[in-house]
Amino acid sequence: MAASRSTQTRGAILTVTPNPAIDVSTATQAVTPEHKLRCTDVRRDPGGGGINVARVLTRFGARCTALYPAGPILGRLLRELLDREGVPNIALDIAEETRESFTVLERASGREFRFVLPGPQLEPGEWQACIDFVDRHAAPLDFVVGSGSLPAGVPDDFFARLARAARERGARLVLDTSGPPLAAALEEGIYLVKPNLRELRELTGEALETEDDWTHAAQALVHAGRAELVALSLGHRGALLAAREQCLRAPALPVEIASTVGAGDSFVAAMLWRLASGSPLVEALAWGVAGGTAALLAPGTRLAFEDDTRRLAGQVQVCALPER
Repeated sequence: MAASRSTQTRGAILTVTPNPAIDVSTATQAVTPEHKLRCTDVRRDPGGGGINVARVLTRFGARCTALYPAGPILGRLLRELLDREGVPNIALDIAEETRESFTVLERASGREFRFVLPGPQLEPGEWQACIDFVDRHAAPLDFVVGSGSLPAGVPDDFFARLARAARERGARLVLDTSGPPLAAALEEGIYLVKPNLRELRELTGEALETEDDWTHAAQALVHAGRAELVALSLGHRGALLAAREQCLRAPALPVEIASTVGAGDSFVAAMLWRLASGSPLVEALAWGVAGGTAALLAPGTRLAFEDDTRRLAGQVQVCALPER
């Protein structure tokens, strides 16, 4: 089945994760100070935005490779975890250590506590190697996905440089990041950007309190040539997709949430899977919402699976909004 699904995509996808992580998830009865907290259900997953996108795309049958810098010890574990999942990956060695993130489910309350450790300091040659890899990539690429935060030492225009490198290779950049790196990349112009509402507010400097405000801000990015598509994730309110000729809106699906980790990455992966397959924007948005929802169903960083996403996509109601 996976082989037949992979033929639906037109070309290869490369994800670039400048700040990957080992995602550790566990559970304890109650989070309290001072006492030792006995934990169970420990799980370690390969993590970081682009790596999560690659994991989901691989499950769906896409031709996808994950590119990332890897430290000497935890970076080796990261490679092994990706290999176990069958995710094609390329690790670029760095001197400092790959970071970890730590998620604890408190059983008594159902609350989730997330701890993110600092990443490594990358030297200029280490982060430049990611850009150079795209420049030298021999095989055709349809999409390059840049996702996640930037570690120390990496300039704010890293994703803008990645956008230029992708364009020179005839590929389109899909971006999920925030702050100055997001603003710099949009000045370069990209294919698809997926901010959440907080990130869009920071980018525009506006309050964006109503749906009309959200729609206008997303469409303004498109009409300014900063992105061809803007997929605005709205959490429990669903998502919005702005394009030059149309704007689409989809409400969230009601599910019992086990974990929110990786929901945004699953949204990006599922939407890109349909876009890469030549599907219309209505279907791409439905799959994006379904993918993000599917990631909520299991604890830890298990992310979306295709069967769940396909089932949920049939329940997503997408409607067209008037242009503002």
